[in-house]
Amino acid sequence: MPYKIEVPRELAASHARHSGDAGRAWIEALPDLAASFLDRWDLTPDGVPSYGVVSLVIPVRRAGGGRAALKLQPANEENDGEPVGLRAWAGAGAVLLLDADPATGTLLLERLDPDRSLATLPDGAEAVRILAGLLARLTALPAPPGLRRLADVAAAMPSTARRALPGLADPEERRLAHVCVSAVRDLLPEPGDRLLHWDLHYGNVLAGEREPWLAIDPKPLAGDPGFDLMPALWNRWDEVVASGDVARAVRARFDLMTETLGLDRRRAAGWTLGRVLQNTLWDLAGGAHRMGPAQRAIGEVMRPLWGP
Repeated sequence: MPYKIEVPRELAASHARHSGDAGRAWIEALPDLAASFLDRWDLTPDGVPSYGVVSLVIPVRRAGGGRAALKLQPANEENDGEPVGLRAWAGAGAVLLLDADPATGTLLLERLDPDRSLATLPDGAEAVRILAGLLARLTALPAPPGLRRLADVAAAMPSTARRALPGLADPEERRLAHVCVSAVRDLLPEPGDRLLHWDLHYGNVLAGEREPWLAIDPKPLAGDPGFDLMPALWNRWDEVVASGDVARAVRARFDLMTETLGLDRRRAAGWTLGRVLQNTLWDLAGGAHRMGPAQRAIGEVMRPLWGP
C-alpha cells in the first residue's frame, strides 16, 4: 500500500493563514507530493515527521539503507535559493543537500536530530558562541550567482518606509525607525557579496552526527555579513530580559558575534538597524502600530554604535 502522510493540523492552519487558497491547495496536494517523491527517490519512511511554519520533514532511508530527511515545501521566492546555498556550503557548517527538485521545492537532506537545536541548549552563552562560529564559516563564502541580493532588498526599504512609518503610534519609535532608514541609505553603496543564511536563529541549528551542530533552513542572500546577526540577537529573548540589563546582554551577543566574524562594529550595527527596519516594516504590513519590544531594544543599543 502506498505511504499516506497525515498532514499536521497546525501546518495546514499555518498555510491557510499565510497563503490563503494557495496554501490550502498546497496542503491538499501534500500527501500525493510526498508519495511521489518517496517513489521517485526510492525512499522508505523511517520515523515520525516533523514540521515548522512552512515545511514538512519526513525521516527516510535511502535504497542503500542510509538515513536521510525528505523536506516538502512550496516552491517560491523565499525557498528557491535554498538548494543553491546548500550546494555552495557543501556540508561545511550546514546540512548536506543530497537531492533537489526545484520545480516543487522538494529537498532530500542529511538526517539531523529535530529534537536537539540550539534553542534547547541550556547554556545561552554557549548557544551564541556556537551560532557565531557557524555564521563565520557560512558567510566566509562568496555568494554564487542567481541569489537574491541585499543590494536590492535594502534599496526598496526607504521608499517602503516613507509610506509605512507614519503608522507607528509612538513618536520615539518613529525617530528610531528613521535612524534605521538613514543607516540603510548610507550603507547601500557597499552591500557586500558574501553568502548569507538570512535566518540563522537558534532553532535553525540542529545536532548532527557528521558535525555536532549544523545550520538548516537558509534563505540565502548575497550581501554583508552584518545583515545576518539579527536573528541571534532577538531569539531566546526571554534570557536577555531575565539578565536584568537588556542593553548589556544585547551588546554582549553583538560583541561576541562581530569579534568571531571579524566584522567592523559600526557597519554591523548599521546593517542590524537595517534588520530592525525590515522587521518593523513587516510588522506594520501585518497591521501592527508599534515596534516589537525586542526590535526597539536592539535598535536603541545599535543607534549609538552606528553614530549620530
